[in-house]
Amino acid sequence: QVTAKTAFLFILPQYNVSVPTADGELVQYHYGLKDLVTILFYIFIAIILHAVVQEYALDKINRRLHLSKVKHSKFNESGQLVAFHLTSVIWCLYVVVTEGYISNPRSLWENYPHVYLPYQVKFFYLCQLAYWLHALPELYFQKVRKEEIPRQLRCIALYLLHIAGAYLLNLTRLGLILLLLQYLAEFFFHMARLVYFTDENNEKLFNVWAVVFVVTRLFTLTLYILVIGFGLPRVESQALDPERGNFFSFLFNNILFRMSVLLLVCLFQASVMWRFIHFQLRRWREYWHEQSSRKRAAAAAGTKQQTKLLKRDSGYHENGVVKAENGTSPRTKKLKSP
Repeated sequence: QVTAKTAFLFILPQYNVSVPTADGELVQYHYGLKDLVTILFYIFIAIILHAVVQEYALDKINRRLHLSKVKHSKFNESGQLVAFHLTSVIWCLYVVVTEGYISNPRSLWENYPHVYLPYQVKFFYLCQLAYWLHALPELYFQKVRKEEIPRQLRCIALYLLHIAGAYLLNLTRLGLILLLLQYLAEFFFHMARLVYFTDENNEKLFNVWAVVFVVTRLFTLTLYILVIGFGLPRVESQALDPERGNFFSFLFNNILFRMSVLLLVCLFQASVMWRFIHFQLRRWREYWHEQSSRKRAAAAAGTKQQTKLLKRDSGYHENGVVKAENGTSPRTKKLKSP
C-alpha cells in the first residue's frame, strides 16, 4: 500500500476535492506543488514516446528519402511535431466539446476564477507541460544544430509561458481554446513541410496551411477581445483574492488597463501576421523565380535541339570537310584536264 500511494503520486493528478452540485458531489482538482512530481513522471514518458516515433517511423522514412543533413533535421522536427499536434488537437477538441466550452462561450469567463478543474482538463495541462519540458533535453539527444537552438528555445518558452500561465492564473478554459487553434495551424504547417521534403514540387498543403493560419489568427483575436474586453469585466467577484485564485479580474474593471492589454494583444497578433505575410511573399518570389528559370532552361534546350536539326539537314563535318548524310561531299568535283 505504501508503494501504491507513491506510485499514484507520480501517475495520477493530485489535490482532488469533492465539490457539491445540484446532482450531488463532483470530484474536481486544483493545482499544487505535488503536480511537479506528476509532470516529472510524464516527462520520462514523453522522452520514451519521442524515441519510439523516431526509431520506428521517422528513421525508416529518412533512409528511403536520403535527405541532406539540414533537411534531415527539419524532417525529424516536423515529424515529431505532426504526431504531437495531431494527438493534442484530437484530445483538446474532445475535452472542450465534452465540457461544453464551445457550445457555451460564456463559460470561458463565467464563475471566474476557475479554481477547480475536471480530471481530464487537469490531466491535459499536466501532459502538455511535460511534453514541452521534455523538449529541452531532446535538443541534446537529437543533436540539434547550434543555429536552430535559439529558435527552438524561443518556441518552447512561449508554449510553456502560455500553458503554465493559463494553468496557474485559472484561465484554463480560454487556454484550451487558444491551444486548439494554435495546434491546428501548426499541424498543417509541419504536415506541409513533410510532404515538401518527400516531393519538392508539391506545395499544395502550404496553401491550405496559409488559409488555416489566417482563420485561426482571426478567431484568436476575437476570443481575446470577447473574454478580456467584455467577459472578465462582468465577473461578479472583482476583488483581489489570491486564496480563491482571483488574481487580476479586478484590473479589467479599469478601462485603461483593459484597453492597454487589448492593444498589446493586437500588436502581437499584427507582428505574427506581418511575419506570415513576409514568409508568403518570399515563398512566392522563390516560386516564380524557379518557374522562370525552368522556362529559360526549356527555351535554351529547344534552341539547342533546333541547331542540331539544322546541322543534320545541312550535313556534318568530318576531318574538316562538310559531308552530306550519304557520306559524299556536297561540293561538285572538278574534272582533271586530259
